[in-house]
Amino acid sequence: QVQLVESGGGLVQPGDSLRLSCAASGFTSRSYAIGWFRQAPGKERERVSCIGRSDTSTYYADSVKGRFTISRDDAKNTVYLQMNSLKPEDTAVYYCAAKLFSISCPDRAMDYWGKGTLVTVSS
Repeated sequence: QVQLVESGGGLVQPGDSLRLSCAASGFTSRSYAIGWFRQAPGKERERVSCIGRSDTSTYYADSVKGRFTISRDDAKNTVYLQMNSLKPEDTAVYYCAAKLFSISCPDRAMDYWGKGTLVTVSS
């Protein structure tokens, strides 16, 4: 059974850091592009970052470039999103999603989705 489980969200202050994890089971994550998406209250879902299959490529939204880093640990079948210098506008539910044999993460064509983890940035 294919499953993606996000963890690592929480309440932090502006300027703090968090590391989100996306643990994959039922498939080898390296064969998939894994993306991080977020949705804030009242806003559309936004693609934040993506790592292509076999780490062929990475993508970052302009709003997070230089602050967020995506990485993959094949031994743990897990993809991480290191988030530094967090801002209140980063507050959202963060989802990871997977697309088989892809180097990109098209928002409306991902194969599998996790249930999300909430990140709240507030003083």
